[in-house]
Amino acid sequence: MKDLTVGPLRGHLLAMAAPIAIGMLFQTLYFLIDLYFVGRLGNAAIAGVASAGNLSFLILAFTQVLGVGTVALIAQAVGRKDQPGATLVFNQAMSIALVGTAVCLALGYLGEHAFAATFGSDLPTRAAGSTYLHWYLPALALQFVLVAMGSGLRGTGIVKPTMLVQMITVLLNVLLAPILIGGWLSGHPLGVAGAGLASSISVAVGVLLMAIYFYRLEHYVAFDSAQLAPRWSSWRQIFAIGLPAGGEFLMMFVIFSFLYWVIKPFGAPAQAGFGVGSRVMQGIFLPAMAVAFAVAPVVGQNFGARQFQRVRGAFWSAAWMSTAPMLLAMLLCLWRAPALIRFFTSDGAAIQVGADYLRFIAWNFLCSSFIFTCSGTLQGLGYTWPSLWGSASRIFTFILPVLWLASQPGFAITQVWMMSITSVVLQALLVGALTLRHLRRVTAAAGVGAGA
Repeated sequence: MKDLTVGPLRGHLLAMAAPIAIGMLFQTLYFLIDLYFVGRLGNAAIAGVASAGNLSFLILAFTQVLGVGTVALIAQAVGRKDQPGATLVFNQAMSIALVGTAVCLALGYLGEHAFAATFGSDLPTRAAGSTYLHWYLPALALQFVLVAMGSGLRGTGIVKPTMLVQMITVLLNVLLAPILIGGWLSGHPLGVAGAGLASSISVAVGVLLMAIYFYRLEHYVAFDSAQLAPRWSSWRQIFAIGLPAGGEFLMMFVIFSFLYWVIKPFGAPAQAGFGVGSRVMQGIFLPAMAVAFAVAPVVGQNFGARQFQRVRGAFWSAAWMSTAPMLLAMLLCLWRAPALIRFFTSDGAAIQVGADYLRFIAWNFLCSSFIFTCSGTLQGLGYTWPSLWGSASRIFTFILPVLWLASQPGFAITQVWMMSITSVVLQALLVGALTLRHLRRVTAAAGVGAGA
């Protein structure tokens, strides 16, 4: 356990954000490595894998419910010096994770063909998406267990073991991807099926390594079979905090699914270009997301310890820390967007779509980093509804306007990207206002203004 209620806030944020960013980078490399090798199979394979991989946002929404609730409750328990309470939350989170894994596998295999058919622009794309999803589903299902264990550690201020496990699993994926996708050494290429299988094997190894760590080295929050039986009061606490945050990621799934659907008429090259561009964008967002993940336990522990001035200080420190890397990322995309896409595909049409997407979306980066910081702060406070309201606002500021534009003559993909810029700016204004209002309420107890 690491006490985050004393010492410099920026030091805590940097110490946690760096390994979180490295771990998230390696996690993102799962998708980028798959896209790199699948990119050699053509646009249909890229589009199929990218559209089917969008299901990961739906799983991310559900695991976010679990992760956010677990981090907030454990961090607040640590701040109160309540180790038994933290251990109970962890074991109840594991109980939820096991149920989530089983449900994900069952529903996933029942609906894999329908999901691929909904978003694939043509028959080859749908076939590639369905095949990839069939072999990738175990990796998605096991995310529940990984998130429960990683969140248990993050709530206590420990992040390095999770980072190391993620590094190992990605290195394993790097080794397996060319063998299973392209048939290196084996002489039996599996194509998109190999991409999904490589990820599933790697994630399974990661779960095993995390379990070994908990059994042998972790003592503050530990497995306790007597506490694994569902306790509905604990489940309700986790869900009460996590559901709005999960709804936030559910909206991301809805928006990205909508994007794949609305650009279907432009064909597989457009879906491939957008698929590559969106994965590159996720990698670019890592610094801001790492700071947001770090600020949640810092805020949570200080809130639990009633250190309200430090709560406010953590928010503003995180907001400024995430600005510089996102500004550099914005300039990189405006300058070298085609080069970032060309690494994954040589198709001219796909490169054009992906590069245009990055150039437009780059103007969202600063607003997005602020949204992430607000979300992480609210998670630490255990009050996650404002983030959900901000995400839901994009139904009215993005989805509905784009639906209208799609029905008009001369509809172009660039119009979609322009509407995205507008909707994200409005979301940042809304979420920022709601976060500052809640911080004022919290910090009023210490007589400190949130905007100071």
